[in-house]
Amino acid sequence: MVYVYATHGYLLANFLDPETNTRGDEYGGSLENRTRLVREVIEETKDAVGDRCAVAVRFAADERADVDGQPILGERREMFALLADLPDLWDINIQDYSLEMGASRFVKEGALEPYMRWVRSVTTKPVVTVGRYTSPDAMVRMLRSGVTDLIGAARPSIADPYLPMKIAEGRLEDIRECIGCNVCYSGDSLSVPIRCTQNPTMGEEWRQGWHPERIAPRATDSLVLIVGAGPAGLEAARALGRRGYRVALAEAGKVLGGRVTREATLPGMREYIRVRDYRVQQLQKLPNVEVYLDSRLTPEDVLEFGADHVVIATGARWRRDVFGPKRFYPIADPTTPVLTPDDIMEGTLPTGPTVVFDSDGYYMGGVIAERLRQAGLSVTLVTPADRVSPWAEETGEGWRVPGHLIGLGVELLTAHGLVWFDGQKVTLACEHSGREKTLAATGLVVVGQRAPVDGLYTGLQALAGEGPLPFTLARIGDCDAPAIIAAATYAGHRYAQDLDRPVDLDQPLRHEKIDVGAELALAWQRAAE
Repeated sequence: MVYVYATHGYLLANFLDPETNTRGDEYGGSLENRTRLVREVIEETKDAVGDRCAVAVRFAADERADVDGQPILGERREMFALLADLPDLWDINIQDYSLEMGASRFVKEGALEPYMRWVRSVTTKPVVTVGRYTSPDAMVRMLRSGVTDLIGAARPSIADPYLPMKIAEGRLEDIRECIGCNVCYSGDSLSVPIRCTQNPTMGEEWRQGWHPERIAPRATDSLVLIVGAGPAGLEAARALGRRGYRVALAEAGKVLGGRVTREATLPGMREYIRVRDYRVQQLQKLPNVEVYLDSRLTPEDVLEFGADHVVIATGARWRRDVFGPKRFYPIADPTTPVLTPDDIMEGTLPTGPTVVFDSDGYYMGGVIAERLRQAGLSVTLVTPADRVSPWAEETGEGWRVPGHLIGLGVELLTAHGLVWFDGQKVTLACEHSGREKTLAATGLVVVGQRAPVDGLYTGLQALAGEGPLPFTLARIGDCDAPAIIAAATYAGHRYAQDLDRPVDLDQPLRHEKIDVGAELALAWQRAAE
């Protein structure tokens, strides 16, 4: 299939837009003239490819979004009618790429449906639409209601490349539903390899040989004890169970999921619970995996368990201090209560005007501020960065955060570091001038760094100093290196993949050069012959 891309600010879209197309010849001015180049490109592309493949056109169904989120069509319907039956397929999206690619925190499943409703009534050609559809039920509803002929599902297919097959086979419980975190998109933003929170094999299919549905069978009949059932521990248990190992998963709490269970209770974050739910559903199908809740283990408990391999996945906790240029330093007396996101998620809230100090820069500072506003508190979000939630810009949600928080009544203060909190006021310092200022506040929530909860791991290491342990010992996920959830599921999967398998430390990844372009050109030539 060959695409003619006529949206999202590319050249053809600029010809369609009267604000950017000010030409005075036959390609500018009237609606018919402004669509002329797109028409000619479609026609000439179809002539060039013949019957060897289809020609699709990507086209925006709206001129822009109104302030209330509803579409403003403008000339779009008339413009579309002039081109309606030219291509073999219409791929319909919207002008605002940040809305089309929006993270689940702000853009929910099916949010683009109002933009798409009119398209199919104007063309006889098949139409594919997008909208971050992850639920098979929602997809079927769109098809049966006549809004579209096909569902475009890029991010859901990253999370589960076998999504169509699982729907066809009725294996809905086996679908790894996209959570809409847009970590996949951040790879493109940062020019680094793609990652997926739900699918840790994404991006590793070639260089490590990982497959999203298949995994090598066990190399031994070993028993593996995993301590901690957060995202890393759950993924390690699932993947090891799939390999055929005997697995014991011990969780200190009464519910599984670790940080994702807590974070999913915060505003806009409910889709994150899918990280837990998918893995729990899969574990229930594995008779070789036993789960122990309410089981806080000591080093002696682990020794007595009799496992061949022990992996610690006990997560991390948010710190109450702040990291300066060289070290962590306290920002309050020991008797002055300083809260963290863990406290908020566990139900401990401040009782008066509150400062949320966010040096983390991702989503947590914003959602904590929103949670406190929901509780009726006066909230000021302070960040040492020059803008709010700067890392969230990599996932496409960062630019929405300031306006969203301001709309909720949250005050924002950028480029200020935290100096001291005495229980009645917060002292801040400008990051550029050093000038200090104070804010009246009886509550402070620090969203900064997290510290590994690694007491069990270090306790076992101490025992190893007294003599060899009867098992291999490793730690994974936030217990090893606090990071985003995608890093935790990746760490859990990597542990499962590498267990009892030789790893060449000098060359752990495939990296020989392959000329993909030449291979594609050769395939195209053969098809033409």
